[in-house]
Amino acid sequence: MSAPSKQFCTFILDGHYFGVPVQQVQEVLRYQEITEVPLVSSVVRGLINLRGQIIAAVDLRRQLGLGDRGEKQKPMNVIMRSEEGAFSLLVDEIGDVIEVEEDSFERPPDSLRGMAKGMLRGVYKLPARLLLVLDTEQAGRASEIESRREA
Repeated sequence: MSAPSKQFCTFILDGHYFGVPVQQVQEVLRYQEITEVPLVSSVVRGLINLRGQIIAAVDLRRQLGLGDRGEKQKPMNVIMRSEEGAFSLLVDEIGDVIEVEEDSFERPPDSLRGMAKGMLRGVYKLPARLLLVLDTEQAGRASEIESRREA
């Protein structure tokens, strides 16, 4: 009997390898035109029209305290499902769907500080690198909290 495994949709953000549970992903899309919204947190880049559904576009680089992407580099969208509805995570590059063994998972170290501590569920040790598992609830909640605070 093999060890239990999980599937993750992966993406690259400022050279780091992230994953989100595949069952929470609605779809992945190339760059979509973003309409800026005044008076919201800089984490929320704006709104996108997804086949008639208006959803918030959350810039993960800003949320994690990473530098902004270059002017010419267009973000890709990972459309996530949540209880409150869909939202987009803006990432640099879309990766593959991978399957990882449950026994290669480790919780984030207690020494981790700042925004990253609340945003990471843990890491999977892969043969060539670490897969950082993003807490999608936290990512989605940040856009909703900031929007409410400004209202």
